[in-house]
Amino acid sequence: MRCIFAGTPDIALDTFRALCDSSHEVVGVLTRAPQRKGRGRTTVASPIEKEARSAGIDVATPSSLRNDDALEWIRQRRPDVIVVVAYGLMVPAEALDIPTYGWLNLHFSLLPRWRGAAPVQHAMLAGDDIQGVSVFRIDEGMDTGPLYAVDPIRVAPDQTSDHVLWQLSRHGADIMIRVLDALESGSPRAHPQRSQGVTYAPKIDRSMGHINWNLPVERVDQRIRACTAKPGAWTELPNGQIVKIGPIVMRDEDTLEPGQIRVGKHEVDVGTATRDIALVEVKPQGKNWMTADAWARGAHLEEDTRFVSSDND
Repeated sequence: MRCIFAGTPDIALDTFRALCDSSHEVVGVLTRAPQRKGRGRTTVASPIEKEARSAGIDVATPSSLRNDDALEWIRQRRPDVIVVVAYGLMVPAEALDIPTYGWLNLHFSLLPRWRGAAPVQHAMLAGDDIQGVSVFRIDEGMDTGPLYAVDPIRVAPDQTSDHVLWQLSRHGADIMIRVLDALESGSPRAHPQRSQGVTYAPKIDRSMGHINWNLPVERVDQRIRACTAKPGAWTELPNGQIVKIGPIVMRDEDTLEPGQIRVGKHEVDVGTATRDIALVEVKPQGKNWMTADAWARGAHLEEDTRFVSSDND
């Protein structure tokens, strides 16, 4: 089939590469326009644009799909289907019916659970040990279109959201190609999403990473893993200094008050509402990541220093 690929960040690369290696023909790529990044504010193309141009594939970077030029660019390529992974632009109604089989989106959740921009993080915050991918045809709603495939995977209890996302990306690439192959052979049928079990996963912002030490240890662990690596889990010292927290180790003991820090010879423990945790790596404000004990030695913490808790639940 003739395919246009629509995607932008690194997480879309697995599906794009799988599509290029498949029997289907990639006739164009839609991606977000280059962004200014870094201290020098250098204009940087998206990972998908770089990959597509190196492969000699035509690329379009419209700021909106609602303008005539963007719609005409799509029509000229006569796509049978448009494959979408983390594209970043809304698809207007007038664009939905241009490809024969519509716009097929790879979504990183088991729809209708966790519709929205940050399904993996919200699933981890909720303690879901089963996640997965869905392939659906985009309609005018938010992740509400009919489903071609829903495929679950079990998430290991020590996984962070960035690791799970990459796992789902690799898994989802295979599922998308299977759906396209089946569409070409005329076999699959999309089915409507369930009306029960709908949950939403809005974009995660920095405030969501603020740790509430007054919660049970399992909830603290979930928040840290959910916010690793983006937007980052963090806490605050009484002097206002921000400290980013990497994945932790849960202790069996309950010897510290919530947020209370205890510095040992080679370890740094913090209290929660239940059991204590051991910090492994931290990133003090304005510095690089380091081991927790190296940070504590340099921070010269007073006895009974406590991290400031957030009100995140």
